[in-house]
This record gives sequence, structure tokens and C-alpha cells, in this order.
Amino acid sequence: MSGLLNIVVIIAAVVWVFVRQCTAQRVTSEGKKWWLIPVVLTVLAVRQPGLLDPGHQTASVVLLGAEILIGLACGVGWAWTTRIWTDADGVVWSKGGWAAAGVWLCGMALRLGLMGIAAAMGVHQGSAATMLSVAAMLLTRAGVTTWRAQALQQTYRVPVAG
Repeated sequence: MSGLLNIVVIIAAVVWVFVRQCTAQRVTSEGKKWWLIPVVLTVLAVRQPGLLDPGHQTASVVLLGAEILIGLACGVGWAWTTRIWTDADGVVWSKGGWAAAGVWLCGMALRLGLMGIAAAMGVHQGSAATMLSVAAMLLTRAGVTTWRAQALQQTYRVPVAG
């Protein structure tokens, strides 16, 4: 897959998930494939040649690791700033707000900073590294949000002692 097509896939996946997160969504873990988009992005990224710069192996691995860590941290931050609630019927809902958008945008700024550092060091980073970082962010966000929703479902309708 070409670099331009990779960028289009990354942008489409992020925009689709981001738009969905800014509207109220019913959270269910049964039958939902919340991990599917991150897995597809990971497979596409790993299949790409040039994930690591052969001329700068160590620096390339360190930068890739840093980018994945940023993705994981942003995914956790995004999930914890997402509002989760139950309605009168006990259905769990989630919706990202300005804080979630801020975490996401800070993550993008950090990734751009890493790209600048890589460029200054002469390390070539293709779009596959960004794809892996976005996959880590989406997987972590979805997993933590689902975990938070399940915790909320387990405590709903528990009789109050007293």
C-alpha cells in the first residue's frame, strides 16, 4: 500500500472513530468488535516495508516505541475523559467531550513532535509507524471504555444497604 493510501486509511479511521465518540453511543461488549479497526491498522502497518529505518535501526526502534507509548497513553486519557452513564433502563452510554478531544489533539501534537525529532536525526519514519500508534490509541481507548462500562453495568441495580 502506498504512503498516500496509508495516510488516507489513518485519517478515515481516526475521523470515523472521533465523530462516533462525539455523539452518544450505546456501549455493549457483547457482539461488538471494538478491537477490529486497531487490528486491521496493525496488520496493514506491519505488512508495510520500511517500518524501521535500516540505516538507523536503534533510533528507529526507540522512536517507534515512543510513538506507540504515546498512542497507549492517549488512548487511556481519551477513555478516562469520556463520559459514561446509564439511562433509566440500565443501558450504558458514552460520549466524548472537549476534554477527550483535547487529549486526542495533544497526542497528535506529540506525534508530530516525534516526527520532527526523527527528521532532525535523519531517521525515516513512514506512515506505518503512525498507523501503529493510532492502532494502539484506538485499541486502548476502546478497551478502557468497555472496561469502565462493564464496571458500571455490574454496579447498576444493586440494592442499597440500609
